[in-house]
Amino acid sequence: MTTFDKREQGFEAKFVHDEELMFKATARSNKLLGLWAAGQLGLGGDAAASYATALVTDHLENQTMDEILDKVSGDLAARGVAPEQVAAKLQECLHQALQQLEADK
Repeated sequence: MTTFDKREQGFEAKFVHDEELMFKATARSNKLLGLWAAGQLGLGGDAAASYATALVTDHLENQTMDEILDKVSGDLAARGVAPEQVAAKLQECLHQALQQLEADK
């Protein structure tokens, strides 16, 4: 095996690791955002867990951050929560999720 082959394998392994980490962080941050939004909506217990789980699992393969923001912003609009607040909370949840994943290592 040449040095270039080893280097290529290293880059591929890092890419796979980074993609897996981002997938896990996104799923975890969506759940955290869902739990927060459920609280804003006055949901508790199973209803809150169900709402949060739906954010993670609905259209899992092709869901974008913008779609998550649109859904949660739409759900919270009647409660007077601005889309900017939802976006800020999502960033906070993503940061928290990354910290949790690093702590799990």
